[in-house]
Amino acid sequence: MISTKGRYALALMIDIAEQDTKNYIALKDIAKRQGISKKYLEAIVKKLVDAGLLEGISGKNGGYRLTKKPNKYNIYEILKLTEISLSTVSCVGEKATACERKNTCKTCSTWAELNDIIKKYLQKKKLSEFI
Repeated sequence: MISTKGRYALALMIDIAEQDTKNYIALKDIAKRQGISKKYLEAIVKKLVDAGLLEGISGKNGGYRLTKKPNKYNIYEILKLTEISLSTVSCVGEKATACERKNTCKTCSTWAELNDIIKKYLQKKKLSEFI
């Protein structure tokens, strides 16, 4: 299940993409448009900046903007920054925990295949599709 943080990160990125990408967009304006607490968005935007998806400046005309065009972002790269895991089960995926039954589990390959389908789907979905 995608968390609120993941959904808000995507909403924030869509909001910025909908604006003039040459200008920095104030976080307070995004918070107001999206109906999300500015304080909550601050935690999310930090992860996006640290990962290089956004750039920000402080000051009177400060705010955030995309570092590349909206069609160059995929939804997977945004969500993976905010989610503990995007895996369907804990024993498969990028952040899988060790499973003592992995070699004998009859469903492991099904979960791994489902994870792969979800990942590929999210990687195909571009930010530009939401504008």
